Amino acid sequence: VQLVESGGGLVQPGGSLRLSCAASGFTFSNYYMSWLRQAPGKGLEWVSDITRASAGRNYEDSVKGRFIIFRDNEKNTVDLQMNDLKPEDTALYYCARVRPERIGMDYDVPDRYDYWGQGIQVTVRE
Repeated sequence: VQLVESGGGLVQPGGSLRLSCAASGFTFSNYYMSWLRQAPGKGLEWVSDITRASAGRNYEDSVKGRFIIFRDNEKNTVDLQMNDLKPEDTALYYCARVRPERIGMDYDVPDRYDYWGQGIQVTVRE
């Protein structure tokens, strides 16, 4: 199993970035996928979830209306479109695969996820 994030970088407040996660080594369409982040000096924070066929998408309150999660089960990718970025969005962003038996677990619990990408930095500043 491999998850590889791309698309991070430096952006000014109010700008946009699109993160992408390429998955391989498993049947992608069988799994919920998530994006999480960790800001400097802070704990892990769940950002967004998407169900297997994109019927359900959930967002952490601070990103609702600004971030959109997408998946393409043909290309085995899960993307996070981030708009109106704020300095507080600065963090290392991870995509992660949700353990099927732990879908109902609290989002922020690391054990809810069994595979993680290496993380990609998003920095929002003037």
